[in-house]
Amino acid sequence: MTPVVEFHEVSKWYGPVIGLNKLSIRVTRGITGLLGPNGAGKSTFLQLATGQLFPSQGEVRVLGQPVWNHPRLNRCIGLCPEQDAFYEWMSGWDFVYTSARLGGMSRSDARDATRKTLETVGMSPHAHRAIRGYSKGMRQRTKIAQALVHDPQVVFLDEPLSGTDPIARRDIMELVLKLAADGRSVVISSHVLHEVQALTSHIVLLNRGRLVAVGHVREIRDLIDRHPHHIVVVCSEHRRLAARLLEETGVEGVRILDGRSIMVETRQPDAFYSRLPQLVLEQGITVDEVYSEDDNLEAVFKYLVTK
Repeated sequence: MTPVVEFHEVSKWYGPVIGLNKLSIRVTRGITGLLGPNGAGKSTFLQLATGQLFPSQGEVRVLGQPVWNHPRLNRCIGLCPEQDAFYEWMSGWDFVYTSARLGGMSRSDARDATRKTLETVGMSPHAHRAIRGYSKGMRQRTKIAQALVHDPQVVFLDEPLSGTDPIARRDIMELVLKLAADGRSVVISSHVLHEVQALTSHIVLLNRGRLVAVGHVREIRDLIDRHPHHIVVVCSEHRRLAARLLEETGVEGVRILDGRSIMVETRQPDAFYSRLPQLVLEQGITVDEVYSEDDNLEAVFKYLVTK
């Protein structure tokens, strides 16, 4: 399968500052979360992938074609940038319509596309208001509209959830899922880790311009399994269960959290999960809940960028 985005030994320098350092990656279809702390290289990645920057070294391809200085390919790409760059006196309608015209659409096609896209992002009631009076969420929706108005195959969203209210955040997340369901590929950059995890399990993690990890959250979590997993078990007889678990092979420690919960440290989580049901049956203990915070995206993120 041809990757949607492909970087081969790509570096980008800003004088003495390294934006990306020898990055090689293949992003497949669907939704991909682009993660990393501030200064990790996420915005540089998106600017290179959309042809706004020329790499200092290496090659960038989108849909199998070189992206730099390729106007025809640009019509297949949509970008919602992190920073606002509006003409404040324009209305939302004028801004999106002008973007459509600059993308090569005829007047009639641009009008139809603008109407449909503003409706899709929930901006129809405010379409003819001046942008200077828009809230942060309305600005984000308008930026997303200009990224979608020409019906691109690949959409790049740079921090689209930043500064939005809960309703706008929910609507944007639903829109991203709909784009993927309609066959588009989406690369979404964000610091809101739990919301990215709600959209996709496929992530690309950058730090200091380098690729730290790529793949499914669980696969990446497996990279750090040499460090203990922390598994929480909630039950009424937690002290008796804690004493019994300390006898189990592979359990390195047990800590009482509160009146009903214990935290188990183990380097063999799969074996622990398999053994636990039989063990509690033997002890006659009723377990209410078992979960591991180490399996979520935030735990993976924090470990990999600070190790």
